[in-house]
Amino acid sequence: MAARMRVATGAVLWLLCAVVGAAETVVAPAAAASTPATAPFAVVGADVISVADFQRALGVAMRKKYYHAKPPEAEFAKFQREVGDDVVNRVLLLNEARRRGIQPDRARIDAAVKGYDAQYKDSANWKVNRDKMLAAVVPQLERESLLERLEVLVKAMPEPAPAVVRRYYDEHKELFIEPEQVKLSVILLKVDPSSPQALWNSARDEGQAVHKRLLAGADFGELARLHSGDRSAPQGGEMDYTHRGMLPEAIDKVVEKLRPHEVSEPVQVLEGVAILRLDDRRVARQRPFDQVRDRAADLWQRAEGESRWKALIAELRGAALIRIDESHYAPLCRASDKPCAS
Repeated sequence: MAARMRVATGAVLWLLCAVVGAAETVVAPAAAASTPATAPFAVVGADVISVADFQRALGVAMRKKYYHAKPPEAEFAKFQREVGDDVVNRVLLLNEARRRGIQPDRARIDAAVKGYDAQYKDSANWKVNRDKMLAAVVPQLERESLLERLEVLVKAMPEPAPAVVRRYYDEHKELFIEPEQVKLSVILLKVDPSSPQALWNSARDEGQAVHKRLLAGADFGELARLHSGDRSAPQGGEMDYTHRGMLPEAIDKVVEKLRPHEVSEPVQVLEGVAILRLDDRRVARQRPFDQVRDRAADLWQRAEGESRWKALIAELRGAALIRIDESHYAPLCRASDKPCAS
């Protein structure tokens, strides 16, 4: 649902960008290139979703997920179908919100309009077309508000009983494992990433020389204070405990092989050339229930709420007559659930 909301909100911004002349061209699916924009993409009960509606949602989703790049061919057919299902679900959920008598949040909508006025106050196009554009944008904001309020209502769960929380913890202990932590010291020979290769070569040579001195018995902290460009240098290179998953990949691979108090070979990282010392290693451990009781309750509520939301969508889809014109999708090989080879 969060992805759907981001796509829908992006559609509002797309409309606004169009009126001030900042919108980018949306590449339509090749299969739909010769199809009139008003032609139906899908029929959901009494509602018709046009090809233009689908193309707009697809364009927004593509920009959100792929940052204006073309989606990988192997993913595109599946991605189209995900967006198509999302557009259909949106219609079903809007109808359900209206059936339940949910009303849009007028205060938030008015605040959004004021924000647009402030953002585009210097745009001549906005001043000329404001009323026309708001006539399209405000209904969109109303629909987003309905969907948000429906989602909150459906996902709202009461505080779980203690026995429920305990059972959730017992069944999902992997969610409550404190990852391995390491305490490192570092000597960082800083190099700007854009520096020429000669500077990188020089840093590596210096790193080898420092490493040789360490193996000969030189004090790590003293060399860190003399040579390191890291902010830990005044402390002799000592850093706080860090979860293994938070380390850059290049460093993580080195640390994995180190024994306590062992010094690594020089390793190239984004900021330069680093020499690491493993000062301590705290193994991953299971956190006891008493320490994570509140988090377990919160995770149970989230999981149950998400389950209820998915069940509602499944129920609505099962009760509705849905017809999608799949000619607007790239071909998909059903056996492998991957795009068919051309």
